[in-house]
Amino acid sequence: MKNIQISYDLFVALIRYHLLEMDECEDEIRRGLEAKMDAHKRHELYSKYKTAKTEEEQEKARKEYLDMRGVPDSFRW
Repeated sequence: MKNIQISYDLFVALIRYHLLEMDECEDEIRRGLEAKMDAHKRHELYSKYKTAKTEEEQEKARKEYLDMRGVPDSFRW
């Protein structure tokens, strides 16, 4: 099982939300978790790109990674 680290601020917001029932930090938690999920997905695509067994898999992962990063087609190699 893999571990995922979160920022201290997100951790505190989660504590405030769940233990202290402070609903005003719900948006902060949602943004933080979405950012973490996006970063994790980018990392998976980059790893897949670097470790793909075939050139087709490597190129597909590279394109997905660059699309997710928002790199325009005119800037790609």
